[in-house]
Amino acid sequence: MNPVYITFGLYLVAVLGIGFFAYFSTRNFDDYILGGRSLGAFVTAMSAGASDMSGWLLMGLPGAIYASGLIEAWIAIGLTIGAYFNWLLVSGRLRVHTELNNNALTLPEYFAHRFGEHGKLMKVVSAAIILFFFTIYCASGIVAGARLFQSLFEGMSYETAMWLGAGATIIYTFIGGFLAVSWTDTLQASLMIFALILAPVMVYLALGGAAEMNAAIAQAATQSGVQYSQLFPTEGAGWLAAISAAAWGLGYFGQPHILARFMAAESVKSLHSARRIGMTWMILCLGGAVAVGYFGIAYFGANPADVGALAGKKERIFIALTTLLFNPWIVGIILSAILAAVMSTLSCQLLLCSSAITEDFYKGFFRPNASQKELVWLGRMMVLLIAVISIVIAYNPESEVLGLVANAWAGFGAAFGPVVILSLLWKRMTAKGALAGMIAGAVVVIAWGPMFKDSASWLKNVYEMIPGFIACGLAVVIVSLLDKAPSTAVQQRFDEADAAYRRAE
Repeated sequence: MNPVYITFGLYLVAVLGIGFFAYFSTRNFDDYILGGRSLGAFVTAMSAGASDMSGWLLMGLPGAIYASGLIEAWIAIGLTIGAYFNWLLVSGRLRVHTELNNNALTLPEYFAHRFGEHGKLMKVVSAAIILFFFTIYCASGIVAGARLFQSLFEGMSYETAMWLGAGATIIYTFIGGFLAVSWTDTLQASLMIFALILAPVMVYLALGGAAEMNAAIAQAATQSGVQYSQLFPTEGAGWLAAISAAAWGLGYFGQPHILARFMAAESVKSLHSARRIGMTWMILCLGGAVAVGYFGIAYFGANPADVGALAGKKERIFIALTTLLFNPWIVGIILSAILAAVMSTLSCQLLLCSSAITEDFYKGFFRPNASQKELVWLGRMMVLLIAVISIVIAYNPESEVLGLVANAWAGFGAAFGPVVILSLLWKRMTAKGALAGMIAGAVVVIAWGPMFKDSASWLKNVYEMIPGFIACGLAVVIVSLLDKAPSTAVQQRFDEADAAYRRAE
């Protein structure tokens, strides 16, 4: 029996076992959607990190570095800065504000209670944005999983690989809900950091040291004409690319699957420890992913006969290096880390889509008195429905993981980021301002690419996150100031939540 298959199979059995264990700990819909707000610091940190760093961390980002060099490392730099400020400014405040706003379990529910008016419209708009962009995001995870299964099982069709890659994730999310997702995230985050630290070390050793690696990269640059070692651009177009890459960090403030981890923490104080753990984990993982792509340039430059392992796809760089350099038993563990990255993000995205339909549409509009058992089972059915829709989107085998993630990440960051930040910091913000911001951010992100697709303007190279985020922020501020001030009750509730947060600090 192939050792790779054995270790890979053991990993799948482990996550399914966690799913069944979580099933017996899920007593009501609150547990299924938010784990009863019981996550400790370590699980909060690792779950937030794993749900954030999907298959793009081990496939998309190393592939981008391998193709274009260190200029793409600005994605990692921007993400690190954005994540830190998300932990610092948003996490504790959101934990308190959601609990004091009618114990809101979802972001749309929080918006509806926070602003006190236009609650139903607020739920519909925000839940629709979540469903639209998360379905695209889920598709990216399914594409990444399919690529992994195709690499592992030679000759397997893309369609078969896609169903297998999505299957295990759908099962444990369906069964165990938020607790299963969070507990498996902790296991998956541990696997990811192990793989991302070990892989570049092995490549470095295989090359023989720093001098040999630098020489191989220089030779590859001469042959391709790409300045792989260039982090700081020397001309305007390069700086535009760097700024657009760093702008990924703005997305953190609006990602519902990451914000849900803050909402589920057991206390504000636990988030301080979670921030330290989470940021350490993130810096090591992003550094490892960048190193994999960069060292891969040197490895294949020095060993051109091995380039066939890439099968013509830059996103296979991590998989190719792993299979070439490691013992089969270790290969199984490291490939499990890639599946872990895919599964951890896909599972929480499926759950967030399920909660948007179940809590914000079904319970909010049709069955306000639905039983807990009814809501849990409807939530499970919605996991299946969203998974099927995402699989249909992912059916194109030419889909690129990083491209799909970039679109969805920008959508959430632009539509929700400024709304979340200002809702936690600005008492004067109104419901109309929030709605205008969400719509403006989402519309700009969707329209930006097609608007400049055939244009010669430099604007077509600007990541849609930047104009979308600006449009959302301006719309929130301008419309709120033109609108009448929020009611006394809404402002008083904001003051109570703000005071509770300061006491909890």
